[in-house]
Amino acid sequence: MKPVRRIATNEDLDKFRESPTYGDLLGFVESLNAACFGHELGPDGNESETVLKLRALVGEVAAAVDRHPSGEQSSRFGKPEFRDFYDDVESHMLQWLEPFDLGNSAEEVATYVVESWGNRKRIDYGSGHELNFVCALLCLQKLGKLSTQDHRNLALDVFADYLTVMRKIQKEYWLEPAGSHGVWGLDDYHFLPFLLGSGQLVPHKYLRPMSIHDEDMVDMYASKYYYFGCIKFINSVKTASLRWHSPMLDDISGVKKWEKVNSGMLKMYRAEVLGKLPIMQHFMFGSIIPAPEGMTPPDQVGDTHQHDLFDCCGIPVPSAVAAAAAERRTIPFD
Repeated sequence: MKPVRRIATNEDLDKFRESPTYGDLLGFVESLNAACFGHELGPDGNESETVLKLRALVGEVAAAVDRHPSGEQSSRFGKPEFRDFYDDVESHMLQWLEPFDLGNSAEEVATYVVESWGNRKRIDYGSGHELNFVCALLCLQKLGKLSTQDHRNLALDVFADYLTVMRKIQKEYWLEPAGSHGVWGLDDYHFLPFLLGSGQLVPHKYLRPMSIHDEDMVDMYASKYYYFGCIKFINSVKTASLRWHSPMLDDISGVKKWEKVNSGMLKMYRAEVLGKLPIMQHFMFGSIIPAPEGMTPPDQVGDTHQHDLFDCCGIPVPSAVAAAAAERRTIPFD
């Protein structure tokens, strides 16, 4: 069964947020977050067979990027070669999922994985696409292919691979942010690395939220902690001070403890991702992640699409990655 969209109105969203499906999804995210506490990025040495298969799958996607290099482009909007990459991934996904032995559920899982890499038509990416990757992992757990014992490796190993490939895609194809100002000042594309990354740092004895303003500290810890890796990536594609292009991150850096940052990130994720109609109208339901009773029928969802000036798709936004690349081309000594 191929999953479909069912959230078209605020009433649909309310039904979803009151449903067991929402509880399963939020509980899964919370468990991944908790599994990060006190741990650096990388495997723990006890990767399950499914975790290893997931890493191989993400590797196949990375190879697909290499098969479809982009060309020079004067515009700073998304590059059309992304569609060739996307079609390649979509055409091979069922084949790449064969080692998971998913039976009749393969098409459903494949849809979530394919939609994890961005939107083919708009050539953009945002927190809703990132959520599709989480849904694919949740499907595998519901199918008995993953367990809670895998959560640390999912959060700090598999998702790290996914993030690495997504940044490769963003750099190669200049994906536009799926919204007019990214994720509310956190990042143009992602939310979960900040949630998981703040979780990693909750028990840290020395690093503090204010440490993100220390360039040496950022460089030293970017490969170990999501949060610092995100700051390094942002600094590499945006100029000026963090307070100007990422005011939310600048404000958060004034918080004393990572525990408060992490709890705030979780509340923000519930409200600003899982609780926003312009994002959740793209969420898909199937047999593994079922839709609550009484929601808008699938054939009517397309006619009630909601747009919001700040939080939705459909408004082209130049890629900061593209702007950084263009600026580097004008500097002879980089």
